Parts: sequence; C-alpha cells; structure tokens
Amino acid sequence: MTSPATPRKRGRPARSRAGDEPAARDRILAAARGEFAARGYDKTSIRGIAKAAEVDPALVHHYFGSKDQVFGAAIELILAPAMAVPEVVQGSREGAGERMARHILGIWENPVTRLPLLAVMRSALTNEAAAAVLRELIGRRVLLRMAGELDVPDPEFRTQLAAGHMIGILMLRYVIKMEPVASAGAEDIIAMVAPALQRYLIED
Repeated sequence: MTSPATPRKRGRPARSRAGDEPAARDRILAAARGEFAARGYDKTSIRGIAKAAEVDPALVHHYFGSKDQVFGAAIELILAPAMAVPEVVQGSREGAGERMARHILGIWENPVTRLPLLAVMRSALTNEAAAAVLRELIGRRVLLRMAGELDVPDPEFRTQLAAGHMIGILMLRYVIKMEPVASAGAEDIIAMVAPALQRYLIED
C-alpha cells in the first residue's frame, strides 16, 4: 500500500523544471509586464501571467503573492526610465524645469516606452487597486526623492504640482489626444512647459 503524498503548503509551487530555474522569477516578471501592458489591470490574471511565463500559477503566488504585488513589481520595470527624474533635476538650479520636461516628454515620445506607460495610466484611471499601487510607487520612488533634492520651502508640495502639470499634458497629448497639444512639436511643448516647472521646483 502506498502512502499518501505529503500535501504542499498553499502558495508553494510544485517542483518542476520551470520552477527550479533561477530565471523563473525574471520570466514571470517579464510575462507580467507584457500582460499588464497588453490587457490592463482588470483583464490580467495570475493564471494568465503564469501561462505566459510557462509556469504553474502557484509559482507566481510564491514569488509575488497577490495580483497587486505582481502589478507593483511589473510597473517598476515599466516606470524604470521615469525613475531617473530625481537625478535629472539635480545639479544647477538653472534649467531644472527644462531638464524635467525634456526627460519625461522624451520617454513618452518613444513608442517602445510609451505603450506600456499608457497601459499603466489607463489601469490607474479605471481601477483603484492599480491606482493605489502606482500612487505609492511614484510617491516613494520619484516624488519623495525629488523633494529631497530641492532646497526650497514645501518641496513635496512643489514636486507634486510639477508632476501634476506634466501628467495633465501627457493625458491630453497621448491619452485623450486633444488638439492642438496632440500634434504639437515636442520642442514647442518643452519651451512652453519648462518655465512653469522651473517655478514649481526652484523659485522661492
């Protein structure tokens, strides 16, 4: 008589070739990035991510826990270019606003980085869980670090105003596609926006 198999703990993956590979976590993360970018938050599932990564769904839970946690890890990859904004505003006070506008607009002008960012933004607009993850990530990884670089009164308030200014323009240009902002030249937008960002970030 054979003895019953030892039950696995919930959330622990079965041993398999896919699960034993050191690169399994990275493959899951890449699959999650693709699924969220293509389908948005609501239509992406743990099972779908696992299928795309060719692993058992339990392995996704094992590495990342909940769908929110997978989303957070995936959008850190998607937002990686934007994470450099605090470094962009470092250095000389002159031109900080222009550097910020040029950096952010440059990310969105590139179709390779724009498409997944659009998916993240749309997810945040339609789902509170996704919005909460994005809010915490941007607040912690970008805006708080930016505020720490500014020697001005109310730095957190100022960085949020600057970010809000840029997000509004990004919404009009790339999501709503409202004219004439949607078809305006990038350099024209930078020239108009940079003084406002400079005022938010630098002027006492």
